[in-house]
Amino acid sequence: MSLSPDNRSDLLRACPLFRGVGAEGIAALGAVATEVSFPAGHVIARQGEIGTGFFVVVEGMVRVVIDGMVVAHLGPGDFFGELSVLDGRPRNAQVAADVPTTCMAIATWDFEATLLANPAVTLAILRGVATRLREATDTARH
Repeated sequence: MSLSPDNRSDLLRACPLFRGVGAEGIAALGAVATEVSFPAGHVIARQGEIGTGFFVVVEGMVRVVIDGMVVAHLGPGDFFGELSVLDGRPRNAQVAADVPTTCMAIATWDFEATLLANPAVTLAILRGVATRLREATDTARH
């Protein structure tokens, strides 16, 4: 599969983290995104290691594992790696491909450069991360 710029924009626009990002910001993110394919079983992100990228699942399925326990399965449109990319700290989970999986990846340095150049994108992503944190916290309480 080879993603056209329009496909990249459509996939990013559909990603919950980028809800509220305008067309210009989506285009900027799409311009630095690359398509990466992983075979089944491949570890894409290792818990405890510094992350070097943010990922959106295009097709396939990944599992998220924290301290040896599977906590989620993510499919097309889902994303991972945003925390380590934003704060530069080690990843809090391992993510591995359950089946052959294709992702759009944005390298940390490209993600950061895009945020610095596009304040509206930065604000939208902060809101997206805050929403995800609030949902996780509310779920843990109920």
